[in-house]
Amino acid sequence: MGNKKLSSLVLLSLSSALVLAACGGEGSTADSSESAGAKDSDQVLNLIESAEIPTMDSVQATDTVAFTALSNVNEGLYRQGLDGTVELGIAAEDPTVSEDGLVYTFTIRDEANWSNGEPVTAEDFVYSWRKLVDPATAASYSYMMAGVVANATEIIDGAVEPEKLGVKAIDEKTLEITLTSPVPYFKDLLTLAMFFPQNQAFVEEQGDKYALSSDALLYNGPFVLANWDAASLSWTYEPNAEYWDKDAVKLDAINVEVIKETSTALNLYDTDAIDRMILTGEYVAQRTGDAEMHTMPTSSVFYLKFNQQRENTPLLNANIRKALAMAFDKEAYAEVVLQNGSIPANGLVPEKLALDPSTGEDYRKQNGDLLTFNAEEAKTYFEKGLAELGVESITLELLSDDTENAKRSSEFLQSQLQTNLPGLTVTLRNVPFKVRLEADTAGEYDIELAGWGADYADPINFLELFQTENGNNKSGYSNAEYDALIDEARTNVADLDARWASLLAAEKILMEDAGIAPLYQRSYAVLQKPYVTDLGEHLVGADYSYKWASNSGAQNVD
Repeated sequence: MGNKKLSSLVLLSLSSALVLAACGGEGSTADSSESAGAKDSDQVLNLIESAEIPTMDSVQATDTVAFTALSNVNEGLYRQGLDGTVELGIAAEDPTVSEDGLVYTFTIRDEANWSNGEPVTAEDFVYSWRKLVDPATAASYSYMMAGVVANATEIIDGAVEPEKLGVKAIDEKTLEITLTSPVPYFKDLLTLAMFFPQNQAFVEEQGDKYALSSDALLYNGPFVLANWDAASLSWTYEPNAEYWDKDAVKLDAINVEVIKETSTALNLYDTDAIDRMILTGEYVAQRTGDAEMHTMPTSSVFYLKFNQQRENTPLLNANIRKALAMAFDKEAYAEVVLQNGSIPANGLVPEKLALDPSTGEDYRKQNGDLLTFNAEEAKTYFEKGLAELGVESITLELLSDDTENAKRSSEFLQSQLQTNLPGLTVTLRNVPFKVRLEADTAGEYDIELAGWGADYADPINFLELFQTENGNNKSGYSNAEYDALIDEARTNVADLDARWASLLAAEKILMEDAGIAPLYQRSYAVLQKPYVTDLGEHLVGADYSYKWASNSGAQNVD
C-alpha cells in the first residue's frame, strides 16, 4: 500500500533505512517488534516503530506506518489473511456481480459493529468514499478510485459533485458499487485503508479533532488504539470487544514505542524488552547464523526523487538527472550499507510482484535493467548537462529521514555522487518522517530519498505514481506519452497482453527520462523471538497483520 503506501511509501516502516510512505509513498518502512513484557500472565507483545503515525484518518493516510496501524484497527469489505491472500472482511460473502462486470453488490455482516457498538452500515462506505474523492479533501490517494469507481475521475477533477460517485447504500447492510470498467484487481483494492468506511456522525461530531488521538477515532477491526495522539512516540493496541471475529484475536495488548536507532533496538531485543526487530548494516553481519533471524522479502522499491517544480532548478535538465541516476554504486550500497538481503533496483517495478499474463515471466526480468550504475557515463552526462546550463558546478540538497540507517544511506549517496560527478556538491537534510512528508507535499526539496511498497500485485500500482496528475506525484515529472500508456493500462483490461505491453513501455520511458533514480528493492533481516507466532508479514498492502498473532510463551491464567 503510496507517499504508499505513499505507501505511504510509506511512502512504507521499521528500524531500517527509511520510512516508506506508501503504499505508499516514500521513505522507508518503520520497524515492528514485539516483546516478552508481562508474558507470565498475559498475551502481550511489545512492538517498535521507527516513526510516529502521521495520521489515523484512512482518507488522508499515505505511509506504511499509518497503513499498518489502520489495517489492524479497521477493516474493509475484504482483508489480507495471515498468508497474504485476500479473504472476506466485514463483507458477509462475495458480492453478486453484473454480467458486464461493472456492478458489485455487497452485503455487510450483521455482526459488524463500530467500537462504540453502532452497526457498520453501507452509508459508512458511501460517506468515506465520497470524502476520499472530494477535491476539498485533497486526499493524495484519491487517484486509487480514479478510473475505477464510476465518476471518480470527474469528481476529483471538480467537474461532477461527490454525490455522483458510483457507490450507493441500497439499505443499511447492502452496498452497491458501480465501476468505470472491469478491474482485475478490484478485490485487492478493497483491502486497502483508503477504501475503509467511516462513521459520518462520529467524524462530524469530532470536527477538527477527528483522527488526531485514539479517543477521536472509531474502530471496526481486531484492535483499538489507546494512549495515542499525533505527537505520540508510543501507543497501545487493545482487543476490540465489538469486532465481529474477536474470538480469533489472541493478544491482550501490543505496546508500541518509536525507536529510531538500530543499536538501541538491539539492546532492547537482547534484554527481552522487545520480541521482534529489523536489523540493518553491520548489525546483520554480527548476527549471521542466529537461529532467531530470518529474511522478510518486500515489494518496496527505493529511489531518488528529483524535484522538477522549482524555478531554474538544474533537475529540469535530463542530462543532469541521468548523471545523478547512474552515479552511485547500488551493489556496494546493498552489500555495505544495508547488508540485509536487499538487492539493487534498476527499474521501478520490483521483482516477484507480477507475471506476464501469457508467458508467466516476471515483469522485472522481462523489462530488464533499465537504469544502472555507470560512473563514466554518469560523468559524461553531467558534463553535458553543465554545459547546457552554462555553469561549472551545482549544489543540490538530499532530503531523507532521521533514522540511524537513513543517515548512513544519505552519507553513502553524498559520497558517491560527489566523487563520481566533479562539480557537484550535495548537502544533507535528515528530518523526522512526518517533517519529510510535509516537505515532500510542499515541494521543499531538491532530491528526496523515497520509496514505495505495493498496495496490490500489479505494475500499475508503481507506474501510475508518476502520471502528471497523480496525487502522489509531487516531483513535477511529466511525460504525455507516459501518461497515455498508463491510461491505456488502466482502462484496457479486455486485452491483457496489450495492457501488459503498455506497462512495460511506460517504465522504459520513465527510466529513459530519469524521472527517478531507482536504488534498491528492500528485504528485511528480522530478529524474532521463537514464542512470537502467526504475526502476518505481507508482500503487498500493509506490512503486518496482528489479528492472529500470539505470544506462545505466555501462561494462561484463569
